Amino acid sequence: MASPNDKLLDVLTVGEPMALFMAAEPGELHAVHDFRRAAAGAELNVATGLARLGLRTGYITRLGDDSFGRFLSNELAREGIDRGLARVDASRPTGFMLKTRAADGSDPQIEYFRKGSAASALGLADAPEGVFPARHLHLTGITPALSPSALELVLHLARQARAAGASISFDPNLRPRLWPSAQAMAQTINALAALADIVLPGLSEGTQLTGHTTPEAIADFYLERGARQVAVKLGPQGAFYRQKDGASGIAPGVAVERVVDTVGAGDGFAVGVVSGLLEGLDLAAAAARGNAIGARVVGFPGDSDGLPTRAQLHLALTA
Repeated sequence: MASPNDKLLDVLTVGEPMALFMAAEPGELHAVHDFRRAAAGAELNVATGLARLGLRTGYITRLGDDSFGRFLSNELAREGIDRGLARVDASRPTGFMLKTRAADGSDPQIEYFRKGSAASALGLADAPEGVFPARHLHLTGITPALSPSALELVLHLARQARAAGASISFDPNLRPRLWPSAQAMAQTINALAALADIVLPGLSEGTQLTGHTTPEAIADFYLERGARQVAVKLGPQGAFYRQKDGASGIAPGVAVERVVDTVGAGDGFAVGVVSGLLEGLDLAAAAARGNAIGARVVGFPGDSDGLPTRAQLHLALTA
C-alpha cells in the first residue's frame, strides 16, 4: 500500500516565470536583431535544476492566457516540474525580459517587462489547500516584491511549511527596483530570512541587508535571527558557510575556463545546496555541490542551460 508521503513533493517554490529573449550577438539591446527564446525566473531556474536532479518539484505561479504563458507551461512540463499549482490568469499578461550577450563574460544588460503581469497578482488564493504538499520550501526575495498580495502568499507559505515540519531555504535575490525603498526591502527580506532554516545571500547582498561587510558577520546576523544554516556566496572564491552549532568554513570556488554569462549562477548554487541537504549531505558538501553547479551555469548563455542532470553533476564533481 502506498504511503500518503509518496504523493509529497520534495520541493515547492513560488514565483514569476518569464519568457527570456537572449541576444544572439553582442551589442546594446536596441541594436540587436536576433534573439533566442528561453524560460527564466530565479525560482523557475531552481525548480528546473532540482527536477533535472530527479527531485519531485512543484511550482506555484500564475501565467497569462497568451503565447508566452503557453510556452512557459510547456517548459514546466518538459522539465518535469509539477504544474498543478500553476494557474492561468486570462486578465493579465505573462512577463518577459531581454538580455544582452556580453562577449567578455561580464554581467549582461537586462530589461524587464513585468508590470501588471499575471504573477504579480499571486495571493492567498494560490496557496495549496490542506496539508503542506512538500518536505521543503524554497523562497526568494523576488516574489514578495511583486505585490502586497504576493508578499502575503509568501509569508503564508513559510508559516504553513514551518507548521508542517518542512524545511525552508531563502535566497534574498535582491531586485531593488521592485521595492519602494532600500529600507523596506531590507526589513521585509530579513523578516522572511528569519523564517528560513538556511539563508543563501551573496556577499554584496548581505552587506546591503545587514550593514556587515564580512561573510562571518553576515552569517551570524541571520543565525541570531533564527536560521540554522547560512551559506554566503563569494563568487569565484566559493562560499562561506556557518551553522547554528558553530561549525563553519569555506567551500572553495571551482575554476571556470571561460565565463559566457553570469546570470543564474546563484540559482545554480541554490540547486546544489538544497538538493545536497535534502539528500543528507552536510553543509560543507552541499555548498561544494552548489559551487560546482554555479560554475557550470556560467559556461552557458541561458539562465538554466547549464543546470546539470544527475550524470552531468557527477562529472562536474569528479572532474
